[in-house]
Amino acid sequence: MSASPHPEAPANAPRGPLFYVGSVALLTAMVTDAGSVIGRHLGMRPLGSIELVQAAILVTSSAALVAAVLARKHARVHLLVGRVGAHSQLFLERLASVLSALFFFALSAGAIWIAHDEWYAHEQSELLHIPYALLRLIAIGAVLGAALVLVRQAAERLSR
Repeated sequence: MSASPHPEAPANAPRGPLFYVGSVALLTAMVTDAGSVIGRHLGMRPLGSIELVQAAILVTSSAALVAAVLARKHARVHLLVGRVGAHSQLFLERLASVLSALFFFALSAGAIWIAHDEWYAHEQSELLHIPYALLRLIAIGAVLGAALVLVRQAAERLSR
């Protein structure tokens, strides 16, 4: 039995900046939420904890999305790909990367459209005044980053 929960992932896999950004954001969300629960049990009303948790989860999920695509560890269904020949398998993997990239480009286009429409609205959270424009930029960066990585991966498969 290996020490790693995933046999194909080594226990000492390199950890880049996305790992640390996502980890800090996740720890921030956990500490904020735990502090909020403890505060409520002590009769205090912690204001803005939900807003902080939501912002931290956006950062965590954005980092996780790009990291999963970079590591080629995103969700996949091997129902069809596992039953075809090597040439067809390579074609289907390329096609999956291209279609996924198109999906992420479409998501980013929609997010950019909304961000453009709301840019001068100065939207912010109610209690802590966290600017939504910044959060939208983080989400757009993650989705565009995932799309670009998928394009690069499809191009790499073409060169094989």
